[in-house]
Amino acid sequence: MSKQRYALIAFAIIGVLLLFAGVEFYDSVWSFPGNLLDKNFLETFPLASVPLMVVSLLGTGVYMTFKLGFPQLKHVLHGMRVTRGDYDNVEDEGDLNHFRALSTALAATVGIGNIAGVAIAIYYGGPGALFWMWITAFFGSALKYAECTLALQYRETDQLGNTAGGPMYTIENGLGPNWRWLAVAFASFAIICSFFTGNAIQSFTLTDQLYSQFLPLLGAEHVLMEKSVLIPGIFEPSIFQIIFGVIIATTVGMVILGGIKRIGNVTGYLVPIMAVIYVFAALFIITSNYDKVGESFGTIFSMAFNPPAEIAGITAGAFIAFLNTMMMGVKRGLFSSEAGQGSAAIAHSTAKTPYAVREGVVALLEPYIDTIVICTLTGLVIMVTGSWHYTEFYGQRIDPSITQDMWMNSSVLTSYAFAQGIPGGDKIVTLAVVLFAISTAISWSFYGDRATEYLFGTKAIPFYRYCYVFMVFVGSTLMLEAVWIFGDAALGFMTFPNLIAIILLSTKLKGLSNSYFEKH
Repeated sequence: MSKQRYALIAFAIIGVLLLFAGVEFYDSVWSFPGNLLDKNFLETFPLASVPLMVVSLLGTGVYMTFKLGFPQLKHVLHGMRVTRGDYDNVEDEGDLNHFRALSTALAATVGIGNIAGVAIAIYYGGPGALFWMWITAFFGSALKYAECTLALQYRETDQLGNTAGGPMYTIENGLGPNWRWLAVAFASFAIICSFFTGNAIQSFTLTDQLYSQFLPLLGAEHVLMEKSVLIPGIFEPSIFQIIFGVIIATTVGMVILGGIKRIGNVTGYLVPIMAVIYVFAALFIITSNYDKVGESFGTIFSMAFNPPAEIAGITAGAFIAFLNTMMMGVKRGLFSSEAGQGSAAIAHSTAKTPYAVREGVVALLEPYIDTIVICTLTGLVIMVTGSWHYTEFYGQRIDPSITQDMWMNSSVLTSYAFAQGIPGGDKIVTLAVVLFAISTAISWSFYGDRATEYLFGTKAIPFYRYCYVFMVFVGSTLMLEAVWIFGDAALGFMTFPNLIAIILLSTKLKGLSNSYFEKH
């Protein structure tokens, strides 16, 4: 069967499930199989409620870490040397140098997950969720190394002369044509994920942040700010959001028509600028509250394994509380670093290099930069300023006097935290959200381009881009829960084919690694 037919079947199944099973089906991706088990059984065997997604991601990360001999520790320095250009050669096959390939991948990972994602993890899972983000990032570095090395090894050249790589090519070229159905499944979910994770979530967070900034000035009753309930809980836009949705969609649309080289040029400048502004502001707040840093780390470690349970004194309740904290950390850690998801491998496959492993060591730096550094800074700002007290977690499990009308979530919580540390700090977060969201949306369009080209050929790419730009607008008008549910679900679905390919090709990958490092 052709890739096109496989893809049409995949999209049809996804549509039917959405139509008949509803949002609840996609919301259950991160709770399967516990969501299918009897409540009494789960109280007796609480370990059965551990989500398959958590086991798969952490399990594969641990497996690759040991099989490859801890590449995320041994090869960090080599990765830095490659990134700074020590091994660059303009004659090498590929489209972008190592730094630009890393910048394009980072533009998709260093983004809303570092601002809104960390806040959401703490909002629902408490400070301990940050610890599980670190764990996900550490073992995810091995996954990044694996998936990006394989993407370089099995990349192709498309009809326009550009390099084409990623898990869909890794699966089909590495595992053989009998596995084409799995490659098609990855590419199909990659397209959907680009619409939500890399697109709608970005535009939603941007407009939501801007809305929160103008709301005190104009008031909720202003004609621009008043929300209209069209689809309860999903689509409740204001004129303000619609206007900015058009502006954001126009901006992204003008850039992505330039192709990967233009995207590399834009993100090569945007990523360092937005990262420096945000990091320095966070460091200033943390150092200004240095006396609370030790206490914050203590809270993070203690609540990572023993968060306060809503049902005190009951073993199942305590375990479920722990599981909730771990799951929120893993989910947001994956969303932030994209480790194991396979998307970054598409960007890294464009690197100019004759050695697949050489770009793999560049890729393993991403989770360190994105999650270990930037997400930790965001989490510490929220902690040292005491802003985490205004979360659902704190209100429900620690201090009931913090009522729901005081809770803050997503980028609004991060903005509040920065405002407590620096006068006008919320404006810094707003600027960062604007830069992060736009650069992430630009980079994710390339991921969807590659998946579309793989499934339907280069002629289908313009149609995909029009749909992508339209989804930028749609995302800016949707509600928080709906956007993140679909984004998380698509992210989870595209992860499984990638993890399967990494495991099945792990021996081949080990041989590539050993051969390269014997010479370099």
